[in-house]
Amino acid sequence: MSRLLARWNTLPPNEAAQEILACCGSKAWADGMAARRPIPDEASLLAASDEVWKNLREADWLEAFTSHPRIGESHAPSSASARSATWSATEQQNVSAANEQVKAALAEGNREYEKRFGRIFIVCATRKSASEILEILHRRLRNDEETELFEAAEQQRQIAQIRLKKWLSA
Repeated sequence: MSRLLARWNTLPPNEAAQEILACCGSKAWADGMAARRPIPDEASLLAASDEVWKNLREADWLEAFTSHPRIGESHAPSSASARSATWSATEQQNVSAANEQVKAALAEGNREYEKRFGRIFIVCATRKSASEILEILHRRLRNDEETELFEAAEQQRQIAQIRLKKWLSA
């Protein structure tokens, strides 16, 4: 067991939830993770995350989505922790390096997505180019509301998995 995980397992529930919140952004998810302790290893942590995530309500998913900046924007929402904002910037580094035409298309796509679905576009941007993300955004704009909610939730699940691994390696 990693030293960090061993320490986290001994924290009071509210402190444990607060420490891990940046990995997902949903308070219900963080509380659910803290309630599953002790967690012995990375594989168990990732499995617990998936289990907690799939049993959350839609409102909890939406809360997690609001902890992210828009794709292509460098500033995180005020509700996001400093750790979450730093991770978002790293995850979106390929978007930051895109040409102005692609950035403008992403900004327009973000506006269209928000108008259509009433929330920001969530995608696991790690290791994706800005052009790839733009293609994904255009494809997902064709989804119906239910399909898109589950697609966004899956993307958030993937982001949480990546962030949990980063958290463990800190």
